[in-house]
Amino acid sequence: MELELRHLRVLCAIADAGSVGRAASVLGYSQPAMSTQLRRIEGFFGESLFERRVSGVVLTEYGAEVLAQARDVLARADAIGHRPRGSTPGTRQTLRIAATNSPILSGMVVRIRNRIPDLGLTVSSVYSSSEIVELLERGEVDAAIAADQPGLGLRHSDAVAHRGIVTEPCFVALPARHRLRHRLEVDLADLADDAWFLTPDDGAGWPGVFHAACEAAGITPAVVHEFLGDQFQLQNMIADGLGVSVVQATLRPIPDVLIKPLTGTPLWCRYVLAWRRDGLAGEVADTLFSCATAAYHDLIAQAPHFQAWASGA
Repeated sequence: MELELRHLRVLCAIADAGSVGRAASVLGYSQPAMSTQLRRIEGFFGESLFERRVSGVVLTEYGAEVLAQARDVLARADAIGHRPRGSTPGTRQTLRIAATNSPILSGMVVRIRNRIPDLGLTVSSVYSSSEIVELLERGEVDAAIAADQPGLGLRHSDAVAHRGIVTEPCFVALPARHRLRHRLEVDLADLADDAWFLTPDDGAGWPGVFHAACEAAGITPAVVHEFLGDQFQLQNMIADGLGVSVVQATLRPIPDVLIKPLTGTPLWCRYVLAWRRDGLAGEVADTLFSCATAAYHDLIAQAPHFQAWASGA
């Protein structure tokens, strides 16, 4: 068969729904027809794009690469012949972006500049996801990368839309000479006596979910330092043996810092793209989303500790 845009939309629908059956319902197909379509698509690529599970489907590593490219192609195709609302040839618009602490931001911005060279960008660092929502609601920013926790979705009015970029596990950063340095993964209960660096309330469930995970593990952290600085400063303090911290799974460690998965993966974080419905054309939102997902997959490629966890090694 020849690969067509409709096939890419099928892949995106299955990935977004997490189930062939749910995707079939969204697209108006029968489940057998959708399953047949997926087999043909995987036949075209020569290997499986999804791992089948009882609860649904999960992207394989190769499937994640194909999906990122599919979203990029679809965003480009949908943008053909369109320009942001209110723009005219030769004019330069400015897109105001706010972002919480996320390694996705840099790669996303680089891609946006390459994809929409006539679009000016201003970027503001805003830690609290609830504050990011307020800025969007007031029209002070046009789009943002925010974070929330599984089961505690980002709350906002109908003036704002959001779309999940990725839900990733939270890992722990340790000093390279830590007593648990030889473990492939670290049990939260074994860190009860360590000092913790924790970021403050983000208005979206953190650090409440951390304390709930500690309670479930039967521990109360001995010392908790509230910390809101840059990741480099945090890692320097960890390298000096001053404590440990929950970190993004794709964070690149500096020398003398180790990043390890937590046993049982008790903590997860979701990064979302949020935007004002009346301030951002749909095709621009699609472009931002595809740039963000592509940036995230680049981060995975540079994070061997995450790759090892994902492969079950």
